[in-house]
Amino acid sequence: MRKIAIVTGTRAEYGLLYWLMHEIKQDSNLELQLIVTGMHLSPEFGLTYQVIEQDGFCINEKVEMLLSSDSAPGITKSIGLGVIGFADSLDRLKPDILVLLGDRFESLAAAQAAMIARIPIAHLHGGEATEGLIDEPIRHAITKMSHFHFVAAEPYRKRVIQLGETPNRVLNYGATGLENITRLKLMEKGQLNQSINFTLGDLVFLITYHPVTLNKTGMKQSVLNLLDALKQFNNASIIFTQSNADTDGRIINELIESFVSENPAKTAFYESLGQLRYLSAIKHADIIIGNSSSGIIEVPAFKKPTVNIGERQQGRLFADSIISCDANKQSIVDAINKALSEPFQKKLQTVESLYGIGNVSVKIKDYLKSAKLENVLKKKFYDLKESS
Repeated sequence: MRKIAIVTGTRAEYGLLYWLMHEIKQDSNLELQLIVTGMHLSPEFGLTYQVIEQDGFCINEKVEMLLSSDSAPGITKSIGLGVIGFADSLDRLKPDILVLLGDRFESLAAAQAAMIARIPIAHLHGGEATEGLIDEPIRHAITKMSHFHFVAAEPYRKRVIQLGETPNRVLNYGATGLENITRLKLMEKGQLNQSINFTLGDLVFLITYHPVTLNKTGMKQSVLNLLDALKQFNNASIIFTQSNADTDGRIINELIESFVSENPAKTAFYESLGQLRYLSAIKHADIIIGNSSSGIIEVPAFKKPTVNIGERQQGRLFADSIISCDANKQSIVDAINKALSEPFQKKLQTVESLYGIGNVSVKIKDYLKSAKLENVLKKKFYDLKESS
C-alpha cells in the first residue's frame, strides 16, 4: 500500500484538505497518515485536533511547535521546533508522499524535514501571490522543495512552471475548498442560529481578519479602523472568527473580543466555526468582510460580495464580486455601502468562480496513487523558452 501523509496545522487548512483525506482513507490501495500540528494543538485556538478525530480520522502524529508568542522571534522559533518534530514523525511514519497545502510556516517546517528525509512532496495551491504577507516567499520556497504540484487556476500553473518546475507535474485541478460547497449539506438559518447560539438578523456581516505580516506599522490601528467602520451599521448582526497564529494575531483577537463584549446583542466571536458552520454563515451573510483567502476563493461561488481590506490578498485572482479597499474607516464604510447597493447586488448574479468547480480531491488522489516515484527526487530545472 502506498502511504500518503498529510500535514494540517490550522482549522482553515483542514477544511481544504478534508475531502482529499476522505478519498485517500476510502481507497483500499492507499494508507492515510495524518500529522497534526500548530493551532490544532493549542487551547488558545480551540484544540481543533478534536474536530479532526470527531470526523473519524486517526491522527498518527502530533507535532507540538507553536510557542505562546506571536512575535517574529516566536514564530521563527516555532519553525525550528517544527523541523525537529517533523524529522522524528517522518522517520517513524516513512510515508511514500507528503502532502502540504499553501503557505503556512508549519508547512515550511514540514517541507524542510521531508526534503532532507528524501520524501517526495505534493504541494497544493502553489503559484499564488499574497504580496502583503511573509507567506508569499514561503509558498514559493515550498514549491521549489516539492515534486508534484496541484494548483487552483491556470495563471498559477504557469507561475509554478516559471519557477522551473516540470510542466507535466504541474496540474490545474482547481481549488479544493469549492468541494465543501457542493459536497456538504449547509445549514438553514435557524439551524445555524441554534448551532452558534446567536441570532442572525436581516443584515449579516461575516468577518475574518488576519495579520498582514509584512506591515511594519503593526495591526492595531487597522483593526480599530475596521471596528469604527462597523459602528456605522447599527442594524447588522456581526460574526467574527478568530485570527491566525501569525505575528500580531493576538492584538487582533483582543481588540475584537473587547468590541464584542461592548456589543453582545449584535456581535459574536468564535475561535473556530469549522467548515460546515463557516460555509453556512457565508450562505446566510450579506457581506463577507476582512482579508481571508476564503473571501477570494470560496465566497464568489456563493455569489456574495467580499469587502477585501488592505494588501494581504493583493496578487490573487479577484472575481467581480470582490471590492478592495484601504484599511481606513471611510474606505471600509464606502466599500460596504457599495456591496449593499442595488446595482452591485444585481451584478453578483453573473459572477463566476475563477478557481474551478470542485471535484478536485478524487483527481489528486488518483494522481498520487499512480504517480511514478522512481527518480522523482532528482529534479531538473525547467527553463522557459526565450521569446523571439
